[in-house]
Amino acid sequence: MNIVWISTAVLAAIGVIAALLLYFVSQKFKVEEDPMIDEVLELLPGANCGGCGFAGCKNFAEFVVKNKGLNGKICTAGGKNNEIAQLFGGQASQAVKTKMVLRCNGTCENAPAKLHYDSIASCAFANSVSAGESGCMYGCIGCGDCVKSCQFGGITINPNTHLPVFNTEICVSCGSCAKACPRGLIVAVPVTDNGVVWVACANKEKGVDAKKNCSAACIGCMKCAKNCEQGAVTVTNNLAQINDKCIACGKCYEGCPTKAIHMEKEEIIAEKEKN
Repeated sequence: MNIVWISTAVLAAIGVIAALLLYFVSQKFKVEEDPMIDEVLELLPGANCGGCGFAGCKNFAEFVVKNKGLNGKICTAGGKNNEIAQLFGGQASQAVKTKMVLRCNGTCENAPAKLHYDSIASCAFANSVSAGESGCMYGCIGCGDCVKSCQFGGITINPNTHLPVFNTEICVSCGSCAKACPRGLIVAVPVTDNGVVWVACANKEKGVDAKKNCSAACIGCMKCAKNCEQGAVTVTNNLAQINDKCIACGKCYEGCPTKAIHMEKEEIIAEKEKN
C-alpha cells in the first residue's frame, strides 16, 4: 500500500514540477502581440482568400499594424478599408474596379469534343495527362477547379457550354480562381467607364491550326490592332493582347472575324451587380 502512495506522490510531484517549468518557459519566451491586430481583424471578412496579396486575413492585419496603415494595400473581399485606415489616421486608396473573365470561348459548339475524358474530376490532373476533350491545349478543361476554389460561391459551370460563369453580384475579384486554373485562363481585367474588353482565347498556334480545334479562336489576323486608335491592342505569338490603354470603345470587338474578343458594357455590368 505504501508503494502505491509513494508512486502517486512521486508522479504528482513530477507533474507539478513539469507544469511550473512549462509556465516559466512560456513566460520567458512569450511573444507580445499588438492588440491592434485583433481590431483590424474584426474589420476584415475572414475569408483568407489571398486577394490582398497575403496568405490570409491575419497576415494582412499584421502588415497593416506594422506599417501603421494600409500603405497602398486594400482588402478586395469586402473588408472595411476606410475604417481600417481611420484607425491609423489615414484614408484608404480608391480600388480599381475589375472583373474576372475567362480567356477562352471553347464552348461545346465552338470546340466540339474529339474524345471523352473519364478520370479524376480535376483540371490540374486533366491538364497533366491530356490536352482536353476538344484537343486544344490552351483551352478551358471545365472540371471546375475554379468553382471549388471560390469561397464566396461566385462561380458555376454552365451545363451547356461547360465553361465557368462568374456571378458579378457575388465575385469580389479576390483571384483565388485565377490561382486554381492550371492554364492561367482566368484573369482580372480593369473596368473602364465604357465597360470591359478582353480576348477570350489563349491559343498561340497559327490561325489555321487554332481553328482546327475551335472556331472562336484568335487567328492573329491583326484586324483588332489596326482598328484600335488607342494603341491598346497588340498581337504577339499569333495572339491578340489588350493593354491598359484600352477605353473599351469596342472597335476591336466589332472587327474581330472569329469573335475571339469579347466586350461587356458598363451599364450591363452595373445591372448584373444590382440584380
